[in-house]
Amino acid sequence: MQSKAKTVKAYLAELPEDRRIAIDAVRKVFLKNLSKGFEEGMLYGAIAYYVPHSVYPPGYHCDPKIPLPFAGLASQKNHMALSLMCVYQDSDHEAWFRQAWAKTGKKLDMGKSCVRFRKLDDLPLKVIGEAIKRVSAKKFIKNYESVLESMAGRRSKASRPKSGTAAPTRKTTRQSKSNRAGKTPSKTRTKRTK
Repeated sequence: MQSKAKTVKAYLAELPEDRRIAIDAVRKVFLKNLSKGFEEGMLYGAIAYYVPHSVYPPGYHCDPKIPLPFAGLASQKNHMALSLMCVYQDSDHEAWFRQAWAKTGKKLDMGKSCVRFRKLDDLPLKVIGEAIKRVSAKKFIKNYESVLESMAGRRSKASRPKSGTAAPTRKTTRQSKSNRAGKTPSKTRTKRTK
C-alpha cells in the first residue's frame, strides 16, 4: 500500500507501532551504512535512499524527474519490505548477499530486489548494513550505467535483421477497381515479406 506521506517522519507516524519500530530499526541501519552521495526521502510512497540530481543529474531512466533509486523501505499490506537495487543490478553483490544471509540461518524471502519480512527478527541487520556499505554512490552509478548500456545493446541487436533473414515488414496499399480509376485508396494492408 502506497503512502501519501510527504516526509519520512510523517510516514513513520502513520504506521502501526510494531511496524514503526521494525521499519525505524532498519532505517537506522541504512543511515548508519550509507556512503556519501546518497540521500533519504520519499519515493513511490515509501522511504527511499537515492542518488540526488545534484550528484547524478540524469536521474532515473524510467522517470528522469526522480532521483536514481538505490534502496527503499516500505510497509505493505501483508509484510514489510526492503528494496535493494544495489543487489539487483550486480550479480556478484547478489551472490555475496545471498551467501551472507544463508550463513545467518534466517530464511530469505526475496524477489529480484525486494526482501520481504514480517518482523524485525526475520532480518540479519548486520548483513543488510554490509550490503549497503559495500556500494558507494560512485560504484552504484557505474553499475547502473553499465546495465543501461547492456540493455541498449540488446535492444539494438534485436531490432537489426540478422544476415540472411527477411527484410523488415513493409506497408502496401491494396487498390480496388475504383481506386485505380483515380479515387482514394479504400484499404491498407500490412504485407510480410520472407
